[in-house]
Amino acid sequence: MDLPPEDRTRSPYTGWTRAHWETMADHLLESVVPFAAPGFAQFRLPGRTSRAGVESDGLEGFARTFLLAGTRIAGDRGETPRAEILIERYAEGLAAGTDPGDRYAWPPIEDYAQSIVEAASVALMLAETRPWLWDRLGRDTQRSVHRWLEQIVGKRPWPCNWLLFQVIVEQFLADTGGRFAQREIDAGLDAIEEWYRGDGWYSDGAGQHFDHYAGWAMHLYPLLWARMPGAAGSDRAARYRERLHAFLGDFRLMFGADGAPMHQGRSLTYRYAAAAALWTGALADATPLPPGETRRLASGALRYFADRGTPDEAGLLRLGYHGQFPPITQPYSGPASPYWAAKGFVGLLLPADHPVWTATEEPAAVERASFIRTLPAPGWLLHGTRADGVVRLYNHGSDHIKVPAELGEDPERDDPHYAKVGYSTHTAPETEARAWSADVDGHTGLVPPGGGAVTRRRRIHRIGCADRFAASYYTDGDVRVETSSVLCGDAGELRIERITGPAGWTPRTGGFAIAGAGTPAGRAHDRTAEVVGPDGLTSRVVGLLGWSAAGVQRMSGANAFGSRSATPYLTGPVVDGTAAWYVALVTLSRDVSGVVPAAAQQGDEVVAVLPDGEEIRVRLGESPRYSRRPPRGGPSITWDPTVP
Repeated sequence: MDLPPEDRTRSPYTGWTRAHWETMADHLLESVVPFAAPGFAQFRLPGRTSRAGVESDGLEGFARTFLLAGTRIAGDRGETPRAEILIERYAEGLAAGTDPGDRYAWPPIEDYAQSIVEAASVALMLAETRPWLWDRLGRDTQRSVHRWLEQIVGKRPWPCNWLLFQVIVEQFLADTGGRFAQREIDAGLDAIEEWYRGDGWYSDGAGQHFDHYAGWAMHLYPLLWARMPGAAGSDRAARYRERLHAFLGDFRLMFGADGAPMHQGRSLTYRYAAAAALWTGALADATPLPPGETRRLASGALRYFADRGTPDEAGLLRLGYHGQFPPITQPYSGPASPYWAAKGFVGLLLPADHPVWTATEEPAAVERASFIRTLPAPGWLLHGTRADGVVRLYNHGSDHIKVPAELGEDPERDDPHYAKVGYSTHTAPETEARAWSADVDGHTGLVPPGGGAVTRRRRIHRIGCADRFAASYYTDGDVRVETSSVLCGDAGELRIERITGPAGWTPRTGGFAIAGAGTPAGRAHDRTAEVVGPDGLTSRVVGLLGWSAAGVQRMSGANAFGSRSATPYLTGPVVDGTAAWYVALVTLSRDVSGVVPAAAQQGDEVVAVLPDGEEIRVRLGESPRYSRRPPRGGPSITWDPTVP
């Protein structure tokens, strides 16, 4: 792929402009052509087959690349030779795919079928490109497309973001004279009201499912629905804009200085789809970000992956993150699934003279200053440090437990992309089966006598959130692990825990996993363990109370960030069956000093004193409480859920 020259005047942080986005889009679209079926109804890309089967995967290849093609067609107003090629190609595919007699006709839309997802991509881009594609299709093709899409009426989607797929498809049918059910459009939009948790955050369905789906689904689809003719002027649209505006105030913080999105949640193989919410904010006039910051974050994410081998030498997006890495994926992921990355290109729907394309790039939040942000809605703490450009996320509220259980999977099945305490833009959890079974990184648990399976953090029960503080607990059989994270400026996370379990079990807590092409350097001594990556990024754990020994776990083929990985961890003496306190300093930084806080148990709480003299007190158990008293007599902060 020959990219245009960098423009360091307009884009001082990434060098990339709209021309780079267009070039990347065209490269991705042309690279899949050799895998198109005759007539372009399906794109059968190489790779493992998803659980939905080959026919569904072929439809997915059409629909998700059509998402990308649609942004190019609409962005060029259908007037360029490139747009004409794409119009002809995808018009042919629409005709063949919806012709029941065609060898590569699309599979039917049935209850809970993957075709519901792909139908939404088809309808969405038909709506966005309507003057140049839909309106130019022959009447027979329009009828066959309608007949295929109309199968969604009355069908049952999974009770999550899938309801919005039905909304999009049926709104397009309503706008173009097809058969639809207004009650299903309304029901889908009503459902997301139940999942809205405030401050711009949606759960992806009932429960506490907080991840990138909040941006690339729960905000994206309602605001693109609001652009459709039949939705114009809806009272809902203003509400959706307000919520996205609030969401982006937090989401802007979740990108590292190197462009990396936060590595947390499922479907991370969609990669720069994380930019979709940023562009949607500009598209809907619903963003607190200046135009230059929007483009800097979005271009940073796109370039982050491009610089790390995605797309690959063949121009394909593979299942994985930087490169191919199947352990990061879900059973529903097929070879064309990564092309939901196309959502990251919705900025091309904005004209070339829009300020997001013409303004000078502005720095990301972590490039301006270090920050700590408490997010009560998802139950998270965010910590960004300007010195190294790393953003960390401490999770005390997102567990992805299925509610209700009809979702077709084990409702208590845990997932390494939700179960960990810590995530970051610069690390990934260990996801290969052996490593996930061991569950060392980012996790506190008890190991039974003689080894065996460590306890699992499945359902996260919230204790509370306050300034620089978040706490939660989980239970596994007779074990109860209460964990609080207190952020101590650039010093990192003070992990204060209260653990109860059967006598003879061994407590263990792990830091962030560091990965790379070579084995990261690791060392452990007394109550300190650390792992150093090739770029100097260091994961470190220091035992301050309760912990008695340290170690380093080394793995191969377990991490999306590299073939070799290592994790520092701490262990304690076996428990005696009563509640015991543990305190560790957990850091991820390129600037690791030898200065650590002091911690001690005083009655039913832990008192920690930071190097600058600040005092922190944490009480867990039946009457949790948290307070911090700054040095030199500053105002104290107290959180007590029993006090109004």
